[in-house]
Order: sequence, then structure tokens, then C-alpha cells
Amino acid sequence: MLDFLSTTLRDCERVSRRSLLQVGALGGLGVTLPSFLAARQARGNESPLVDRNCIVIWTHGGTSHHDTFDPKPLAPLSVKGEFGVVSTTVPGVQFADAIPNLASNLHRYALLRSWNPENGSHGIADQVVMSGRKFNPGLHYPTFGSVVSWNKGFKSPLPPFVQLGTSMDHRFGGGMPGVLGLEHGPFEINADPAADGFVVRDITPPTTVPGERMDRRQRMLARIDDLQRSAELQPAAFNALDQNFAAAFNMITAPGTKQAFKLDEEPAELRDKYGRNRFGQSCLLARRMIEAGVRFVTITDPGWDTHQNNFASLKGTRLPPIDQGLPALLADLEDRGLLDSTLVVWLTDFGRTPQINSASGRDHWASAGFVVLAGAGIPGGAVLGATDDEGSKPISHEYYSENVAATIYQKIGLPLDLIATAPDGRPVQLIESHPIKEWA
Repeated sequence: MLDFLSTTLRDCERVSRRSLLQVGALGGLGVTLPSFLAARQARGNESPLVDRNCIVIWTHGGTSHHDTFDPKPLAPLSVKGEFGVVSTTVPGVQFADAIPNLASNLHRYALLRSWNPENGSHGIADQVVMSGRKFNPGLHYPTFGSVVSWNKGFKSPLPPFVQLGTSMDHRFGGGMPGVLGLEHGPFEINADPAADGFVVRDITPPTTVPGERMDRRQRMLARIDDLQRSAELQPAAFNALDQNFAAAFNMITAPGTKQAFKLDEEPAELRDKYGRNRFGQSCLLARRMIEAGVRFVTITDPGWDTHQNNFASLKGTRLPPIDQGLPALLADLEDRGLLDSTLVVWLTDFGRTPQINSASGRDHWASAGFVVLAGAGIPGGAVLGATDDEGSKPISHEYYSENVAATIYQKIGLPLDLIATAPDGRPVQLIESHPIKEWA
């Protein structure tokens, strides 16, 4: 979680009286709001040609393409593995029989079977796949949600970029704002939305702090501001800070903020459709976030690094929640008229080896994998590309992470020529590629 109090609140010798009051004002609420609130008024942007939302599902560890969307039933047992196949709603297309619901809902999404990750390393994958740029140790490119936050800004009191779960490898800048600054990082929610009494700590004041106490602290902060403005003659700086803290208090106190997290108000039947588990309820919460004005939601799901017991793990714990939750999300968005305005993407680190290892697992594979996309004009039922007989490499319509990233940019209304400024003053082009032409 990012620290709300930025270094701009300090001078070279001490913490100012104003800073101490800010600590009291927000610390007493029990919150640690991300510093991205400082960006709400930081820059004006031209309206994009389209203004769509996005939900990204990140299955952390590397999801096997062989045992999901690209089975090889005619290959030797050492390649095809333990799963059979099941027909989809698209004639002639088969998936692994461990994902029957995804197979019966293929008409709602598109599948890229010819993604080449060009990388088989954890950590670097989080950076490359979630930004669309090659790893550069001297320059961390921002993740998609941070670009949305920077380019589009707030649409409601809620942050523009929310991440559900913390399964993102930050060692090489993956999932982070990079050159855009910490104020555009994700608002992380690590609480389990499937748990009884689900509460988001950062926006829920403790019962020991009444509303009038918070109001009193705001008034005291305003008085200190007036004194320091007169003494230091920095009205522009203080006006900017006031706007940032106003955004923080607005988020905390806005009725729609807490309302967006009230999953218990959803019909029990709908919650059951999503699945009464962390992933399923995270998908439902993501839909509520989009409805409440969040622009970009990342759902992280751990446990996909299946070097051992690949088939038992996939069938027992990993695939059932996503096989239930993702189709439910797409159907729910469609029923509410939100699928056209919301891009849904399933990304993962890389593919896994064609050959099953001695531990009944599959290892990292850097040259083949899958990507799922839905909504925002993506054609439902489209299956693009193919791999060879062992699923080792694409043999048609090969696309890379930068092409997937450019497609995401295009579909949600981010210009492909966006240029940011690095801390050292260098101009940085955020994406340098073209979208998947068949779905552009």
C-alpha cells in the first residue's frame, strides 16, 4: 500500500505542524490512502476518442495453455497430459475438459492462441506483459492501470485504478506506475470479498472516530493552512495540497464509496453464479467498482506456477473458480449493458512446457501461451492463431505482448503515441507497437 503523506509535506529540517495535523486527521481514521490522490488535479487531458473501462485478470505464475485453451489430444501422453477435451460453442474448437463453462461461453469472448511471451522468467513477466514494453533495468514502464490514471484521471470519488489482491511481482516494476510516479499506482485491496464481514480498511473509518471529530480536524487543518499561506507566500502549492486532501476526504465520506463495496446487497443467486470464493467474488466486486466510477480494475490470482502436480492443482483449486467466475462476469456485464464499454482481459506470465516433467508438472515456457479478451468491440467467439502439434510455438497469426498492450490501449481509448516524462526529463513513449489487426 502506498503512503498517503508524500515527501512534499516535509522541509529539510523537520516535519511541519501542518504535516503533523495531517497525520492526525487521516491517521485517526485508520486509513493509508495511496498517494495517487495527489494526481487528481495534476494534469489536464484531452478527451479520448472512446472512454472505456477495463478489467484485467492476472493469473500469477503462468497458466498452462495446453491444459486450458490449446489442448493437444493427438499428441503423446507426455504432452497432452491427463485432461480430455470438450467442444465449445464455436464449431471445431475444443478446450480442455477442465474448463467446461468457459467452453460453453466462448461466444462471449475472443481467444488468442498464438501469443508469444518471449520470456519465461517471473517478475520480468509482470513488467513486460502488464506494460507491453521490453524490460529495461534503467527505466520502468508503467502498467496499464497507471497509464489510465495518469491520462484519464478520476471519474468519481473512487480511485481510477484499483487492484484486488496483491499477487503481483514488483521486483522489476511489474504492476507499478514506473515513470509516471507513485501517485498513479494501484489502490490495493487485499481483503477477501468472499469472507464474512468483508470490509475495505482504507475507506472505512473506525467506529471510535465520529464524524464531528473528522470535521473538527478539517477545520483545524484549514486554520493552519491560512497561517502558513500568509507566512510563506505559497498559495499555489497550498491550493494544490488542499485539493488533494479534499479528494481524500471526499473518497472517505462519499456515500457511493462504501456503497460500492457492499457485496451483501447483491442477490444471493447472483453471488452464487460468480462462485462463493475469493476469485468469484473479486469478479463481482470488479463489476461494482466499474459501476461506481473506477476506470481500471486488476484482479490478481496466485498459485499458477505448476512445476509439480500440475493436473491436480488445476483441476482441484485453480481452474474451477475462474471457469465459474469469468463467464459469470461476462454474462453479468452483458446483461447490464456494460460489456460494450468494458474491456475484459485475461493475462498470465507465460505458457508452460509441452513436455510434462517427472513431478507431473509443467515448467516455464517462453514461446507460446494464450490471451483472452472480451467486450469493447472484441468479436465474441473469435479464435485467432494456432500453435504446432505440441503447443511449442505459434505457426500462424503470431502476436507479442506489445501487440496485446496496443490492443488494450486502442480499445479503452488511450492514444498509441502517449509520451510521458521520466524523472530525469527524458521523453518516454509508453507503447511502440500496433494492435492485433484482426480485432482492431
